Amino acid sequence: MEVCIRRFSELQTDELYRLLRLRVQVFVVEQNCPYQELDNRDQEAVHVWLQEDGEILACLRVMDRGAESEDVSIGRVVSLHRKQGLGMRVLMEGLAVAETVFQADSVYLEAQVQAVPFYEKAGFIPFGEVFIEDGIPHIRMRRQCG
Repeated sequence: MEVCIRRFSELQTDELYRLLRLRVQVFVVEQNCPYQELDNRDQEAVHVWLQEDGEILACLRVMDRGAESEDVSIGRVVSLHRKQGLGMRVLMEGLAVAETVFQADSVYLEAQVQAVPFYEKAGFIPFGEVFIEDGIPHIRMRRQCG
């Protein structure tokens, strides 16, 4: 399995297509949630994914402070196959990017409420109130680095 890390400007057209296809497949189609997946934040992000034989198995994006919050943030975390450790592996790779590329001292994300236990295993702590985004309950979470 290969770990790929690229800024938007470094992505090949085919890589970008495969990343977006996976995100739409899960977040829009599987979750039956029509929303604007392309949000003009990908251009500022570092994209992290796991692939095998050209197939993207899991991905996320890491954004610098100010893009989504006052902290470095991680978003669009998705895995093609559930319960195989791919999500946690790509999340750990994303955290490493947050620390090395953006010198993060903490990382922020907005988790679907049903995914809170997954993020807690990686050291994220929920804060604030549950809010609805695109019809799905979410909560803010933060993890200290180091």
